[in-house]
Amino acid sequence: MNYLTNDKLLIVGAGGMIGSNMVQSALMLGLTPNICLYDIYEPGVHGVFDEMQQCAFPGANITYTVDAEEAFTGAKFIISSGGAPRKEGMTREDLLKGNCQIAADFGENIKKYCPSVNFVVVIFNPADVTALTALIHSGLKANQLTSLAALDSTRLQQALALEFGVQQDKVTGAHTYGGHGEQMAVFASQVKVDGKPLSEMGLSAERWEEIKHHTVQGGSNIIKLRGRSSFQSPAYVAVKMIEAAMGGEKFTLPAGCYVNDEKLGFKNVMMAMPTTIDTTGVHYVAPQGTADEMASLNASYEHLCKMRDEIVGLGIVPAVADWKNDNANL
Repeated sequence: MNYLTNDKLLIVGAGGMIGSNMVQSALMLGLTPNICLYDIYEPGVHGVFDEMQQCAFPGANITYTVDAEEAFTGAKFIISSGGAPRKEGMTREDLLKGNCQIAADFGENIKKYCPSVNFVVVIFNPADVTALTALIHSGLKANQLTSLAALDSTRLQQALALEFGVQQDKVTGAHTYGGHGEQMAVFASQVKVDGKPLSEMGLSAERWEEIKHHTVQGGSNIIKLRGRSSFQSPAYVAVKMIEAAMGGEKFTLPAGCYVNDEKLGFKNVMMAMPTTIDTTGVHYVAPQGTADEMASLNASYEHLCKMRDEIVGLGIVPAVADWKNDNANL
């Protein structure tokens, strides 16, 4: 089997459902034969290791460990789903304190054991703030770490494809920006359905509001249907993100990135923007939208600032002015 690279890929939280699906997706897509599975729960990660070996992927060199030093040392690419999952009735924000502490420890492990890592994807909720926490503690450059936001856009794309009875990839420009949570900004003005602008498709304002609501509640809907938080879609999308950083097809769905941009008025947050991920990392451009869409993005930004200030108050990250003491790249 031909692999994209031989570099070490570390999957953090590999004993969980998202983690195990990421391992399998990475091997099926042929990203690298060298994959390390890390989790603090030995039976879980051991079981995933056994299953992956029993798949008999040609040339695969799969290892597992519960030791952080062993896991992180030599890692060139990392995806972490190593936080607590969301349960029914919980918002992403309900996970804030515990998962941000996990993210702080994750960042410190990067700084200590693999400061020369190429690229990191953080996908545990609330992803905007856990990724920001990890970035501050890791010492990495802003373009080396991203968070999973694309899932909101693929959910919007799916809803519009079902609405108009078209193949899902015929819906383009269906993007959400800002936070990966209840406050996400859902943009319609750039959407095309089979090449035709959404504004010409006869969608009523009332129906659009229903589709927006369904998109925002996409994760909750999966929990209601399956009795657990989504795991296949975040796993696959996260692996496609790391694939782009490894030299595969560029990833162009919105991703979370560190934004500190006076001109845009967004400062010191991790948020979903129009982005591209390639071998040089994650890069954003300014979002384009109507006045109402930009207002919803500003509201989402304000919500992210509140969550950021909350983790500062909890002592999980220092005050913004002191971030440079932890990470000279910010």
